[in-house]
Amino acid sequence: MLDINELKFDSNGLIPAILIDDDSGDVLMLAYMNRESLQISLDKKLACFWSRSRKELWLKGETSGNYQHIREIKADCDRDTLLVYVKPDGPACHLGNKSCFVDDLMPREKEQHEKFTICGLMELIKTRKAQKVEGSYTSYLFDKGLDKILKKIGEESSEVIIAAKNDKREAVYEISDLIYHMLVLMAEMDIEIPDIIKELASRHVIDKKVKQETMKA
Repeated sequence: MLDINELKFDSNGLIPAILIDDDSGDVLMLAYMNRESLQISLDKKLACFWSRSRKELWLKGETSGNYQHIREIKADCDRDTLLVYVKPDGPACHLGNKSCFVDDLMPREKEQHEKFTICGLMELIKTRKAQKVEGSYTSYLFDKGLDKILKKIGEESSEVIIAAKNDKREAVYEISDLIYHMLVLMAEMDIEIPDIIKELASRHVIDKKVKQETMKA
């Protein structure tokens, strides 16, 4: 492990720190740390910076409540830049955006499937819950409430079973419907994707020869 003294701070005693969402991999923001703010970050496991404009320490989230909980910090090969992997309590950007990097200078050309992520879909679903949109099926489900969402999950589960007996492509379509409705249920119950990942990870026991699944059949 590196020591703070092995890092290369610039002539102003600062080192750039790039915040990354540990779950989605999204780049959230760029700020600067000095030795003191970096030590605070390590001790509190909360992102703390040095404000170049105000000339003072700046604990991210202290005013807004959008703390950035640190999971890991890495230095680059030159040891003059930091990657700070965080679990955010809220938007990293002072404008209310999840990330400060929202304006395209040269948009990337991607296929539709390359733009899609489960985490991105979950964020959209949560947005439809917080801000209802007329004509949105997702907002409609939230308006109708838990019983309606559960009914749809029951229907979609049955359709998956039927499709799986017939055709792979049809099964893919129906499984996708089921996953979408499961995400809606998760948003309704304030369950995050990392909660599910953590639970699944806890159900596996590794020994010398075999991975045993401890979940009940």
